[in-house]
Amino acid sequence: MSASSDPNCIFCKIAAGQIPARKVFEDEHLIAFHDINPWAPVHVLIVPRQHIVSLAEVGEEHAELMGRMMVLAPRLMRELGVSNGFRTLINTGKDGLQEVMHLHMHVIGGPRPWAKG
Repeated sequence: MSASSDPNCIFCKIAAGQIPARKVFEDEHLIAFHDINPWAPVHVLIVPRQHIVSLAEVGEEHAELMGRMMVLAPRLMRELGVSNGFRTLINTGKDGLQEVMHLHMHVIGGPRPWAKG
């Protein structure tokens, strides 16, 4: 079972307002902010306020939270002017290239000069 927060977690610190971030959304369940190393013109992270280490730890009790994350992604892309599609990505665990051990969803959109089509 995940603790509600981890005092050593950078995303918990951002959610608590201890570290600044370019926020685009926050409520009692989620926070979303621009990635500091964007892969595209629009690259935000959607992060639960509750400290859940990775998607591998998600259970039935997290169904509503995961649904909130999925519903927020297209809303944020519309609000940020992305109209030609976007990508969602959740890296899970070390082998899944997860760098911050707090569940988060990358939402990536906007034109990329190297992309075909």
